[in-house]
Amino acid sequence: MRIWLDGGLRDLDSARVSVFDHGLTVGDGIFETVKAVDGTPFALTRHLDRLTRSARGLGLPEPDHDEVRRACAAVLEANPMPLGRLRITYTGGHGPLGSDRGEHGPTLVVALGSTTRRPDSTAVITVPWTRNERGALTGLKTTSYAENVVALARAHQHGASEALFGNTVGQLCEGTGSNVFVVLDGEIHTPPVTSGCLPGITRALVVEWTGAKETDLPLDVLRRADEVFLTSTLRDVQAVHRIDDREPAGTPGPVTAKAMRIFDERAGQDLDP
Repeated sequence: MRIWLDGGLRDLDSARVSVFDHGLTVGDGIFETVKAVDGTPFALTRHLDRLTRSARGLGLPEPDHDEVRRACAAVLEANPMPLGRLRITYTGGHGPLGSDRGEHGPTLVVALGSTTRRPDSTAVITVPWTRNERGALTGLKTTSYAENVVALARAHQHGASEALFGNTVGQLCEGTGSNVFVVLDGEIHTPPVTSGCLPGITRALVVEWTGAKETDLPLDVLRRADEVFLTSTLRDVQAVHRIDDREPAGTPGPVTAKAMRIFDERAGQDLDP
């Protein structure tokens, strides 16, 4: 396995990031996970645009898109696989042990791991913790992921693959690494970005391609929705067959099944939509 670190490919055993890197010491970093199909990244332009938005929001220097593209291409060529998880990590770089940043500049890491196609449906749980829709990091894809680690561990303990959050005002928000959609009377709805959710790449494509509506939704909509599905880079569109102790009727339902077909068809036609 070879990865890209600060300007070139390195063997996994020799790639080293400083123990003083701000991404490690205080979680001062951003990242993107990109699906790679037979060595070609999917929706890379959208991912790079979001990486830049996250950098601006965190106050990091804007990443050089040409450099990141070169890094992705080099890593994909060095590690051929049919379906991969391409991870772009961009941190504040070497810095002091406190919250102040250093002057060494950011760290760029691009790595690749193999993955498999997700099942067509999955189980999820809701958790008692909330997303802060007014937080400083809201809408940014940062490396400060410990809250998601805790929630996802609880999901696994309950036989589920994802945990869903509400926000501080009791509205449905998102999963630890996914966006959530519900079907009500045949119409697809998803929480707006003002709910505090991350503006997912797959979420945006599904909204564009299916006409889904961005709607403020109470958390308990999950108990009365006709259908529920998740979207993410590696899930694409995935039906939900159990929420806590409730099983939506018929999974995937007809609206979800249509959304899955539309996404697969459109994504197959254009790998950088």
